[in-house]
Amino acid sequence: MRDALQQLNASIADRYRIERELGVGGMATVYLANDLKHDREVALKVLRPEFAATLGADRFLAEIRLTARLQHANIVPLFDSGEADGFLYYVMPYVEGESLRTRLEREKRLDVEATLAIVRPVAQALACAHALGVVHRDIKPENILLSRGQSFVTDFGIARAVSAAGAGRMTATGLAIGTPAYMSPEQALGEATVDARSDVYSLGCVIYELLMGEPPFSGPTAQAQIARRLAGPPPHLTGVPTAVDEVVRRSLATAPQDRFATAIALADALEAAARRPPTTEKSIVVLPFENLSPDPDNAFFADGLTEELIAELSKVRTLRVISRTSAMQFRGARKGVPAIVQELGVHYAVEGTVRRAGQNVRITAQLIDGATDTHLWAEQYTTTLDDVFAIQERLARRIAEGLEVTLTPREKRLLATFPSTDLRAYEAWLRARQEGWKYTKEGVERALSLVEQALAVVGDDALLYAALATFLYQSYDVGIRHDEETLQRAEECASRALEMNPNVSQALLALDLVRYKRGDVQGLIRNAQRAVDLDRNSDALGLLGLVLSEAGRIPEARRFAEEFLARDPLTVTAHLSMCNTEMFNGEAYAAVERIRGAVERLAPDEPFPLFWLGQALGYAGRDEEALAVYWKVAKMKAALFSPCGEMACRALEGDGEGVLAVLDSSELRAMAATDTTGSIFLANHLALVGETEEALSWIEHGIDWGFTNHRFLDEHDRFLARLRGSPRFEALLERAREKERALEV
Repeated sequence: MRDALQQLNASIADRYRIERELGVGGMATVYLANDLKHDREVALKVLRPEFAATLGADRFLAEIRLTARLQHANIVPLFDSGEADGFLYYVMPYVEGESLRTRLEREKRLDVEATLAIVRPVAQALACAHALGVVHRDIKPENILLSRGQSFVTDFGIARAVSAAGAGRMTATGLAIGTPAYMSPEQALGEATVDARSDVYSLGCVIYELLMGEPPFSGPTAQAQIARRLAGPPPHLTGVPTAVDEVVRRSLATAPQDRFATAIALADALEAAARRPPTTEKSIVVLPFENLSPDPDNAFFADGLTEELIAELSKVRTLRVISRTSAMQFRGARKGVPAIVQELGVHYAVEGTVRRAGQNVRITAQLIDGATDTHLWAEQYTTTLDDVFAIQERLARRIAEGLEVTLTPREKRLLATFPSTDLRAYEAWLRARQEGWKYTKEGVERALSLVEQALAVVGDDALLYAALATFLYQSYDVGIRHDEETLQRAEECASRALEMNPNVSQALLALDLVRYKRGDVQGLIRNAQRAVDLDRNSDALGLLGLVLSEAGRIPEARRFAEEFLARDPLTVTAHLSMCNTEMFNGEAYAAVERIRGAVERLAPDEPFPLFWLGQALGYAGRDEEALAVYWKVAKMKAALFSPCGEMACRALEGDGEGVLAVLDSSELRAMAATDTTGSIFLANHLALVGETEEALSWIEHGIDWGFTNHRFLDEHDRFLARLRGSPRFEALLERAREKERALEV
């Protein structure tokens, strides 16, 4: 051994001088060395001889080159790599501090808060790597370094390099490629392709060990450890909140598709579980009621009953209710209740049927404990349409009783209050909502027609005015009637609804959307918080998350975005809300990972989320991928998103004339005049092609309209690099600082 070390030292004497051995790992021996050229301490890692012989220098250097692409504050970078007299080595900075393994040996186990502090930076580092297609394959406490209160991930690409040699999952001596206590089942089985979810599994193993003091699967040999993980889930965690146990066990699911899709999603879920009050919140999903009516056209009525029951239950503050958009995705699903509640992260479910014949209605409903798949109660109601509102209230109260939720006097009043008591208005709202929420030109126009016809018959009605305001705003937003008259009419209808009934959250939200287009951020925040306070309105939660992230209030924005995601996990807009928070906090890699996963799973061909994926890729500096996404959007002919996509493509290709041509031939300037994000979008791509003055003007407009996130503009927005330092840009940053300080949340 000494002879080998002397040989190595002699072979690299022109570049490095080895000082001492730091440790021996599964794949490499680590030495503290001096980088003679730069006069600095480095960690020199020499691959073990059995791997070096199998791999070969050319293959090793080609594979490890991927590691050099990773640039992130929480990734230990690659300085150098090479071959010397048969030794394969790579060089990284020497990080002063200790490994997570050393801390665990000293403290045995950590509490949830300390675990979160370590896991979040590791997840961010993995997000960066996964966004570039690099899977670590060997996440374990030894490869997480702790220094100055931060976590750093080291040895990216090493396990991949060794695996590339075709060494298999186990060597003849039982040595695993990776570390058996932390490797995913698919990695242990030697599957040719592993993805980000393999690292999610390994990180879940690390979290388990941090909280419990030992890995989830133990055994006397590597084969025994792997056999245990393939046999079933790990033991439950003890001494931690139940929600934390659920998160960790999901990260350790045997099948990759049952885990969190990304490391960021795992970190978010762990943080949300840790912050969740352990005893006050109960959670439920109202599954779509089945339509048993002879007339299939009555499906809208069954859906409406489902949605109104969700709205009623959402008025109970201590109850987390999955929103309609996520719940409705289970219409006609063959999944059992236990699988559904596990996917949504809730404890209980309501399912039922509706049979309508003329004016008569029969409703059945069951409350089910998702964990045990047992019925807590089942009831049947036979009534007439005139009594449908009372049935909704009775059902909501019965569910609350079954969950042992105590209603406050205010909640009892809200449950007994309806935005309309006219059945004709209610039916018109249900039919119009079914059309308008398609968010297509045809759907919005049909919704407007249905509501206007109902108003002509029913007369003044708060629910119908709120509906009209909503669909007028949609008409404005998608570009059907993008004019001041439409926006003014939407504002008037929302105000009229609130005059008649101040507790119609749909009217509050519609008024907020108008305020967003007016640049009234302070009024919007105040109003949206009222809507959220009434019934935890998911759309209002998302709007608050977006506006506050644009305003630079990231902690508050993250809080609302997290609740939106918890209540609406199967809706792409909920993931977009968190994506915005990360993107405007300078976490572009995390934003890419989150929104790409959501688009692929939930909306692969919808222009709106694809456009935001292009934005995140652009901010992350991944221009080729951004171009591919933007061109896809540009070819969709989708309202304002298509010209936005084309403009971004022209800018990324350096075509300044093309950028101006798109602006001159589209409605993008008119759109940006009433949209904060649109203003910054134009500024970014104009700045990229040297149109400095117009870019600065759009930044100024965006700040005046509410984009006061000066940290993002100054530190994270890569497109504005050439503007920084100019007197006008610096003055605009100061204006943004002043406006953010004045904002009340």
